[in-house]
Amino acid sequence: MHYAKASIDGKIGHSHFRRPTTMKSMKHDHLNSFDFDLWHTIREETEAAAAAEPILASFLHQTVLRHDSLASVLAYHLSSKLSSPVMDARILYEMYLQALAADSRIIGCIEADLKAIYERDPACDEYSLPLLYFKGFHAIQAHRINHWLYQNERKTLAYFLQNRMSEVFGVDIHPAARFGHGLMLDHATGFVAGETAVLGNNISILHGVTLGGSGKESGDRHPKVSDGVMIGANASILGNIRIGENAKIGAGSVVVADVPSSITVVGVPAKQVGRSVKVPAADMNQNISDVSGLDFMI
Repeated sequence: MHYAKASIDGKIGHSHFRRPTTMKSMKHDHLNSFDFDLWHTIREETEAAAAAEPILASFLHQTVLRHDSLASVLAYHLSSKLSSPVMDARILYEMYLQALAADSRIIGCIEADLKAIYERDPACDEYSLPLLYFKGFHAIQAHRINHWLYQNERKTLAYFLQNRMSEVFGVDIHPAARFGHGLMLDHATGFVAGETAVLGNNISILHGVTLGGSGKESGDRHPKVSDGVMIGANASILGNIRIGENAKIGAGSVVVADVPSSITVVGVPAKQVGRSVKVPAADMNQNISDVSGLDFMI
């Protein structure tokens, strides 16, 4: 991709500018390819990136190219980011590999998340980008392994890493929260998910979203979000309520009651304003229409 050349004084030199090719035309169509190999594609992209930017060649070799699997890359990357003066990176790396080997469903979810981000995020034109640079992707994958630790009676380590994730990624996800596959957590900053929160499959969430309780009661007290839902930035969904399949939650909304399937809600408190005709999580359309046909922006 070619961009306008900036001079030292900040002016743009248009003689070198070419209109970028649209993202969609640049992307691999893995859904219609029987021989698509995600790991092979990530390696090819990383090799090209290392050749194009020699300054990062060592980083890209350490992080991706010297590894023989996606699991090894993810274990290395997360352990590098979440290590600390009191938690050695090598110990974390071995623990992450153990978790990924013990539960093959985790790596399947990771692959589905990478494909989801590639499909839905117009800023993502390579599968390697979320793996290397998107903290929302990192946070979701770190949580998947935290959840495995929590389920396997290693709660102390899970809580330690929950806190570390909060420091590094700017999210707070209780290790007991249950997440499906095909998730995109875009930008991630400020995302909160409580202990009994549940996310289904193929869901898109923007930054600042809270899946919280509605008081100090114990027990099952957090939202259950069904497949295909999109949750706009800074929305709060509070209490043990259900968000139906293919619903859309407008940015900044406060949702305190069940939302039926394929319904769009907006406001404080959130009210129904229309019906979703597509899968909002996949469509990522930030426009909504009320029953009168007036357009709103979320």
